[in-house]
Amino acid sequence: MANSLINETSPYLLQHAQNPVNWYPWTPVALELAVKEDKPILLSIGYAACHWCHVMEHESFEDQATADIMNRHFVCIKVDREERPDLDKIYQTAYQMLNQKPGGWPLNIFLSPEDHTPFFAGTYFPPDDRYGMPPFKIILERIIEHFKSHRTQLRQQNQQIKAAFDGMTGNKIASKAILLTPEPIERAAIALQDSFDSVHGGFGGAPKFPHPTKLERCIRYAYFCDDENTASQLLEMCRFTLDKMSEGGLNDHVGGGFYRYSTDVFWMIPHFEKMLYDNAQLIPLYLDAARVCGETQMNEVADQTCAWVCREMQSTDGGFFSSLDADSEAQEGRFYVWQTEEIQGLVSPLQWKLLQSRYGLRGKPNFEGSWHLHAKKSIRSIAEDYGLDEETAGAEIRQSLELLHDSRSKRIRPGLDDKILTSWNGMMIAAMAQAADVLGKIEYIQSAEQSLTFIRNHLWDGKRLKATAREGKSQLNAYLDDYVLLATGIFELLKVRWSADDMQMLMQLLESVLEHFEDSENGGFFFTSDDHEHLLSRIKPGSDDAIPSGNGIAAQLLIQLGHLVGEQRYLDAAEKTLRAMWQDINNYPIGHGSLLSALESFFYPPEIVILRGEASKLERWRGLARQYIRPNLIVLAIPADAEDLPAFLASKVAPDDGVIAYPCRGTACHPAITDIDEFRDYIEQ
Repeated sequence: MANSLINETSPYLLQHAQNPVNWYPWTPVALELAVKEDKPILLSIGYAACHWCHVMEHESFEDQATADIMNRHFVCIKVDREERPDLDKIYQTAYQMLNQKPGGWPLNIFLSPEDHTPFFAGTYFPPDDRYGMPPFKIILERIIEHFKSHRTQLRQQNQQIKAAFDGMTGNKIASKAILLTPEPIERAAIALQDSFDSVHGGFGGAPKFPHPTKLERCIRYAYFCDDENTASQLLEMCRFTLDKMSEGGLNDHVGGGFYRYSTDVFWMIPHFEKMLYDNAQLIPLYLDAARVCGETQMNEVADQTCAWVCREMQSTDGGFFSSLDADSEAQEGRFYVWQTEEIQGLVSPLQWKLLQSRYGLRGKPNFEGSWHLHAKKSIRSIAEDYGLDEETAGAEIRQSLELLHDSRSKRIRPGLDDKILTSWNGMMIAAMAQAADVLGKIEYIQSAEQSLTFIRNHLWDGKRLKATAREGKSQLNAYLDDYVLLATGIFELLKVRWSADDMQMLMQLLESVLEHFEDSENGGFFFTSDDHEHLLSRIKPGSDDAIPSGNGIAAQLLIQLGHLVGEQRYLDAAEKTLRAMWQDINNYPIGHGSLLSALESFFYPPEIVILRGEASKLERWRGLARQYIRPNLIVLAIPADAEDLPAFLASKVAPDDGVIAYPCRGTACHPAITDIDEFRDYIEQ
């Protein structure tokens, strides 16, 4: 029989609805039951594309004997971390407090029934003696025995955990005595250089993650720093890493899109799940690197990734889906890997030779008896080996990959998590807008606009957002990330084409952030709103995780929009955020890339260009500005007949004929420019 998860909409929770475990969602009913029966809560957090979550489900949660122990001694609650990042952030932090090491998924954490304070935490637990751990059933028995016989001791530990949450830096007052300096920005650049893998690219060892915020930091710092040698070194680190990732197995060479991370240092074998948020961050990086590093082929990588998103990750209603599973047919990566004979049967003899050379398809296969495509040689080198011109060799390889894609599309596909998350959609809206601008593809603007239309219709009431939607049901109070990442997406759209409705929505999102999330006394922004469910802690996250910190994005937006529309409240809130987070930024700058970007904007105010004039002529002027990568450059092209402009923008009057540019830096505005050649000279400075 189904358990209480059967009525949920999350694909991850529905995966567990037929388990013999008597799972509950996180609801007052489950929390009250734990108090009534005086049972500890077994809180298990995961997500639909998580490979080890599936492994633990099959090994333990589908096992009747294990389920009997869980049902007898615990109130068992399942949570989708993508729906409830508020709970995940709290209990991942608690895991680190209890175990003094990073957590992960699945997260299995045991809570006191009366106040939901954790007293024991782990991630994956095996069903038998394995990986140096006892069986999960034994762990469960020991935990319940400890819970019953050490209640006083556990209460004392709970007080320590609560005190640790209360003492987190983000909850301290943003003192005016704090002196903000650029020094952490410089130390972060040094840390990036020290942790860089000069052989394989990326930062650190296996498992190897893309770390988009660190790569973005390389590009930004290279622009702002005065040392040309350091700048060129950081740009090369970024270029080299992006090249290794796109040529390696982290990139799906057949269908486009990046997997979550590499299990090895070579970027060869990934965990095969594809997450919307990873790809949303990598698309702009490849676009920027194509320009600042002169690597035009990186535009092709971004294009292929966008094409995959539009083809496989966008609903007919417009919203972007969340993820594709790593597994298909109960095997990780099965959808993506190949047998030699299978490839040979699909392509011509010449194409097989080229593929064999490009991907090293000789000897022992690189993934569990099959081949996962990982480029070994460049197309230029292969063309030389076979006496072909590079264009011909590239065309043959592209055609052969298309044949593989057509064949692969007939396989049983990985599971799709088709819920629509506001925050991740905001990130992909931003990525699609930038891709449309750089690549000149209107279909990517249309894709971004379709997503925004979905959010307007299903997740937005004019002032407040919902966090998630699926099958016609929108739910859960939106989090800080939802507001600021969606606002970023809208802002990127506005930079490509003007919309008064979008500008109004952007301003309302920021007003809602200030009203419902700001810690007006201490500075910074809470992850949850002031009318959110009361939880163990109301945290103010500052460090970047898999996605950038909401506080970092909020501070960046407030500085940019504060200067753009002349709103001092925004600038003050951003400065208070930097002061509130200063201790953490200063102690560990490399982990706070988003806040460092806000700090840069604080010291180097944005350069703003407002273009007004005939719509038919505006694009040529805007096109000049988009050729240059300046992290602090904001260009808005507003048609002469635009209405309902904020006061500051309305003051930039359109001419009777032609185009006029109003350039400003921070609070200082320069003389208007009406000649396009003069504007070109200004932009090239």
